[in-house]
Formats: sequence, structure tokens, C-alpha cells
Amino acid sequence: MSKKTKVLYYIVMFLPLLFAMSSLSILPDQIPAHYGVDGQVTRWGSKYETLILPIMIILFGLFMIWMAKIVRKKERFGKNNEKSMILNGILFLILFNILNCYILYTAVHKVDHLSKVSISIEQLGMGSLGIALIIIGNIMPKLKKNSIIGIRTTGSMKNEITWKKSQKFGGIAMMITGAVIVVICCLLKGQLAGIISLVLIVLMLVLDLIYTSSIGKKYGEKEHEN
Repeated sequence: MSKKTKVLYYIVMFLPLLFAMSSLSILPDQIPAHYGVDGQVTRWGSKYETLILPIMIILFGLFMIWMAKIVRKKERFGKNNEKSMILNGILFLILFNILNCYILYTAVHKVDHLSKVSISIEQLGMGSLGIALIIIGNIMPKLKKNSIIGIRTTGSMKNEITWKKSQKFGGIAMMITGAVIVVICCLLKGQLAGIISLVLIVLMLVLDLIYTSSIGKKYGEKEHEN
């Protein structure tokens, strides 16, 4: 991990905690702590509960760094895959930052129903995930065969040919799915946007499994590309 990447990583990892702690002085003592599927507050809690997510984000960030170190030490192409894992970590940390800001906004304004917020949590979360899928999909074909990240199925792990074809297909599928999700989240609001986005992600995963299975059967015995 380069120095600049390391600095960026730690910034997005600790920023949610910094925001949460700096918001404590303006937060009401009681904040909306949980919303039902209808967007209505189902539980009110202490303002200090806003520190829970930032702490979980830090733990997630440390976990990704640990996994990246394992990849670097134990895998044949560890250095290349370490970079990919760190980049994925940064993307998801940014998503968590956005979610944390949303939660702090609803807490500061004591939003008792999510319909009062111009952007629904589903739009924000799934829209951000869609953007992340586009970026990750672009990274997928660059991944070298490994035992931790990427599309790892029985079919894709047969050899280098099945691995490369699986990552390329999976990357394209991710980018298309991400782009469609972003459009849906711009057009639809509330649970509908979230449900359709989840269905698209499940369909993408099913297609990946079907494709890698067929590729494994077709190229499974070949050890080298022609």
C-alpha cells in the first residue's frame, strides 16, 4: 500500500467516528435508533448509539487490512491482489461514510419518519452500492488467481483460463448491474428501489454461477491458453 493510499484509507476509516463524536454536542439526548419497514421510528435511543456504526466501520477497515496482508504474503500474485483488496476496502468505507452521515442527519433532526427525508435510505444505500459495483467490476478482470477475492467457484478455480474468463464476465455483469441500479435509484424512491436492486444483484450472482459452471466444464482440463 502506497503512502497516499494508506493516508486515504485511514481517513475514510476514522472519519465516521470523528463526525459522530463532533456531532454529540448538537445531538438531542434521544434520537431515532431504529426504523420499521414502513419508515416509521420503532425505537428511540441514546445519542451515544451513533458511535456504534463508526466503531464497526473501524473494525471492518482493520479486517480488510489484515486480509490484504494475508493475500500479499501467501498468494502468488499477492502484491497485485493486495492493491485490489485495499481499493475495495476504500470503496466500502466510503459507502459506510455516506450511511453514517445519513444516520447523523436523521438523528440531529429527530426524523420520526424517513419519508420526511428527500432521499430514502434505500436510494442512498443502493445507489452508492451501484456506483461501487461499477468500479469493482472494472477491477475484477485485473485480479490474479487467488483463494480470497474475486469470483471463486469450483468452475472459476479450475485453471488460469477459467479464472480469467470468470473474472471478465463477472466484472462486466457487475458494471451493468451497478449502472442499472444507479438509474433505478434515481427514478424510484423507498422500498421499491431497494427491492429491485436486491433482485438485480441476486440475478447477477446466479448468472455468475451459471457461467462459471459452464466455463469450468468447457475449459476445466486446459492448463494454458492457446
